[in-house]
Amino acid sequence: MEKRNLTVVREFVLLGLPSSAEQQHLLSVLFLCMYLATTLGNMLIIATIGFDHLHSPMYFFLSNLAFVDICFTSTTVPQMVVNILTGTKTISFAGCLTQLFFFVSFVNMDSLLLCVMAYDRYVAICHPLHYTARMNLCICVQLVAGLWLVTYLHALLHTVLIAQLSFCASNIIHHFFCDLNPLLQLSCSDVSFNVMIIFAVGGLLALTPLVCILVSYGLIFSTVLKITSTQGKQRAVSTCSCHLSVVVLFYGTAIAVYFSPSSPHMPESNTLSTIMYSVIAPMLNPFIYTLRNRAMKRGLQKMLFKCTVFQQQ
Repeated sequence: MEKRNLTVVREFVLLGLPSSAEQQHLLSVLFLCMYLATTLGNMLIIATIGFDHLHSPMYFFLSNLAFVDICFTSTTVPQMVVNILTGTKTISFAGCLTQLFFFVSFVNMDSLLLCVMAYDRYVAICHPLHYTARMNLCICVQLVAGLWLVTYLHALLHTVLIAQLSFCASNIIHHFFCDLNPLLQLSCSDVSFNVMIIFAVGGLLALTPLVCILVSYGLIFSTVLKITSTQGKQRAVSTCSCHLSVVVLFYGTAIAVYFSPSSPHMPESNTLSTIMYSVIAPMLNPFIYTLRNRAMKRGLQKMLFKCTVFQQQ
């Protein structure tokens, strides 16, 4: 009987966006522009780091963050734009699980990279003499590889558990992509084990990076206060300002989605909050790093200047 129920729902209907034609055309243009800005902006960050040979650990992690942000938005936005333009609001069961797997992977990777970048700033400011030993290239590569493994295993766990559930009633998802909570609400199986795993494993992966970031910046600020020269304080703060802005933008909007009380009768507020951290935050990251980071700004100007000279020749 359980196996028979698993085959009842073969596709889901995504109804997280406005249904009027005028609003849908406007949203398709808006999301397409934001996706292009996100992709081009983060590709510029990766290209600038490679072109200007910015090979310090901070820029190594930043290039990985830019790549993850491209993948993060590519998981949901292209599918959403296609659905709006074609008028198709359905997604297959397999497609839904695939989207869920990659979304969980990339959102966790984003969080863990921000945590590692905070630790990098902590070592650079609080223990500068040990920086090259603690944050050499080999350690950084191993660290990022380990993060990818953890995020993929975590996403695989949730995907397999969702695949075991029965969906025998409604197939309407009041969201613009397949996320864990909307899928659990649709299931006619007992989801208590899934909820326990979300709070245990998912909560650990979500809260541990945030706690590490807060502790790192607490230690950083206590060290900065001990610096006597004003110039030294400004230099230390300037190295953290970009990363801190991205952390506030990402976690502020993510907390609004997953940790604030939400009502099933107000899906629009949940959708708006999700758009903030899954679409708008990755789009703003390149602007934050290129406008507030001197090395990135200088490297971008050099790359654009050489490209201009090359075209003129």
